[in-house]
Amino acid sequence: MIFRDRADAGRQLAGKLSAYKDMGAYVLALPRGGVPVAYEVARALHAPLDVFVVRKLGVPGHEELAMGAIASGGVRVLNEDTLAQLGIDDATLKAVTQTELEELRRREETYRGGIPAPDVSGRPVILIDDGLATGASMYAAVLALRARSPSKIIVAVPVAPADTCANIARYVDEMVCVATPEPFRGVGAWYDDFRQVTDDEVGDMLRRSRLAETQ
Repeated sequence: MIFRDRADAGRQLAGKLSAYKDMGAYVLALPRGGVPVAYEVARALHAPLDVFVVRKLGVPGHEELAMGAIASGGVRVLNEDTLAQLGIDDATLKAVTQTELEELRRREETYRGGIPAPDVSGRPVILIDDGLATGASMYAAVLALRARSPSKIIVAVPVAPADTCANIARYVDEMVCVATPEPFRGVGAWYDDFRQVTDDEVGDMLRRSRLAETQ
């Protein structure tokens, strides 16, 4: 194990991002697992925290296999190789996309409670998750975020395969990864406590972060 839990991972990740302390950066977390990590980073950097919702488009019957992803802002990224290899037709892709789009909108409303998405135009943004495997969800997030015109995009994660980090690094200004173990075996393999994060926990951390900003 490398990390006790997501909070521990966040504190370790914050140490790699100290250059952004008090620099006006915005920390955006991919929920739900990325939020406890990002909460610690935002607190260490004295930065505001919000969520950036991304939903994987899973292959019907094999939902753990991603055929693409969608993100806040209406961006959809497709894995054309997976679609071709499995013969996924347009109707199936459309149905899965619609289902995940509805869940994306539900989560944004649940987490924000009607508070509008932050204006990150002209500001550096640190995108955080609790780890990457293929990087499909993070790639979708990067594309969607770029449409909001931040001054800089930094992707930061506690753990990921080295090749995934290298691939994402091609599309962002900076890629920060605490550990790139091989063989990788999955994100959860590197946490002692990798229990599921609830919607209530996400909402609570966002509220606490906003409260800290006002004090």
